[in-house]
Amino acid sequence: MLQGVDLTLEPGSSLALMGESGSGKSTLLHLTAGLDKVDSGSIRSGEHRLESMNEAQLANWRRTEVGLVFQQFNLIGSLRVEDNLAFQARLAGRHEPRWQAHLVQRLGLADLLRRYPEQLSGGQQQRVALGRALASRPQLLLADEPTGSLDEGTSDEVLKLLLELLDDSPTTLLMVTHSPRVAARLADKVVLHRGRLAGADGR
Repeated sequence: MLQGVDLTLEPGSSLALMGESGSGKSTLLHLTAGLDKVDSGSIRSGEHRLESMNEAQLANWRRTEVGLVFQQFNLIGSLRVEDNLAFQARLAGRHEPRWQAHLVQRLGLADLLRRYPEQLSGGQQQRVALGRALASRPQLLLADEPTGSLDEGTSDEVLKLLLELLDDSPTTLLMVTHSPRVAARLADKVVLHRGRLAGADGR
């Protein structure tokens, strides 16, 4: 259970959220995404107050303003890479072919566009998942252990690409990670301990 968490993210910032298992990291991420509702308190994103929005409003807000990336890639198996990339942006009514082409080039996916997810490696699938999340130019990108299932070299490559792409956009990043090495690459870091925010040293 989260207790008295007070956290502000400035537009365009990047924050790593760390903590032991059961500390509330994923709970905080789900609350921030509007996937769960707070028992008390308030969550705001720009002009939106999530606790006062109904399910339809939250779904629309996630579709248009939020990008989600998880440890499980959650690609649509029946769609080729190029259609997976465009899926979120089309739902949001923000499909921009030039921006998608830029993502394809930066993520090294040009030779993979006609493939299906099952034909890709883990690192390739996660690059597609990142591209899909960024294709709609979301205000907020929420990432839950996005490199947790990748080996160290692939993890470093994917994270480098993500941070470079964020430099090209005003998107704010909140990333849950258990890895101090990954957290060190982001601008800021906070630690959750037993549902409360602790110092960067975890105390």
